[in-house]
Amino acid sequence: MPPDSHSSGNLLADRRFEYGRLLAESGDHAAAADLYAQALELVPSWAAGWFALGAAYGDAGDTAGAARAFARLAELDPDDRYGGRLRLAALGRAPVPDAAPEAYVRELFDDYADRFETALVDRLGYRAPALLAEAIAASWPGNVFGHVHDLGCGTGLMAAALVEAGLVAGGGRIEGVDLSPAMVATAADKALYAELRVGDVVADLGRAGPAFDLVVAADVFVYIGDLAPVFAAVAARLDPGALFAFTAEAADDGDNGDGADVAGEGWRLGASLRYAHVRTYLAGLAAAHGFRPLSEARATLRQDRGSPVIGHVIVLQRGADPIEDDARA
Repeated sequence: MPPDSHSSGNLLADRRFEYGRLLAESGDHAAAADLYAQALELVPSWAAGWFALGAAYGDAGDTAGAARAFARLAELDPDDRYGGRLRLAALGRAPVPDAAPEAYVRELFDDYADRFETALVDRLGYRAPALLAEAIAASWPGNVFGHVHDLGCGTGLMAAALVEAGLVAGGGRIEGVDLSPAMVATAADKALYAELRVGDVVADLGRAGPAFDLVVAADVFVYIGDLAPVFAAVAARLDPGALFAFTAEAADDGDNGDGADVAGEGWRLGASLRYAHVRTYLAGLAAAHGFRPLSEARATLRQDRGSPVIGHVIVLQRGADPIEDDARA
């Protein structure tokens, strides 16, 4: 969480807030909300307090109370570092944004970086990088890649999976980009990347440079609803025959619970504040941007509260020559 989350600057408010936190940990969310509200009477401009109050109301089943708290949070947090507007959208009380706010994603993963792999891989069975590497290898047997771009590279798990699968040529170059400086620093420790940058994936793809022969995005699109700009940016950096491989949480009927839908757009924002996408939406974007499918599968990407998170694992080829298709048939 942002650095101002630990203290309000008022000793009495902090004491009440700490009692509320202990009550929340014990499961008494309504009582916790009452103490948080008392603390906020003393420090009404403390964004972290409004975040905690909204969460407590939500856990207590008071959706209206949660919405009021998150609305106040949104007023106090113009960059949306706490995700107040995103939470209002998930509650159906605000328009669903095209993507999660950059400040929210950056703060989330800067805070998470030092325990990311333990939490996600060891506890939640995160499999997206391994699934993508397997799909790429099966889609294009015997091929290796000399210039790879890892979108939303995180701590470097995707690069590690590609190298382990033998998919990167000797002397091959892997580049990576991520919004979180802390995640990029952790990825750098793996010594797998020729270059790492902090930034937005679409803006980074717009940088001048040679084409890539593989672009990968593992568990990145859960923070982006409207993927059209991403597909356009990727297509512009791939030569014919190059590959684009990614995962996306599934929003097809019966998948991954309910969420705030964007009518007719093929994606939704879930209560988890993660975006999910309909298969036909992804297929339409692929066709519109000159890609053809090499492989497509549904798989469990990870666990969430004991339930599988179902996702799409997709490998696309840019502008494939029909003669190649015949040769591979």
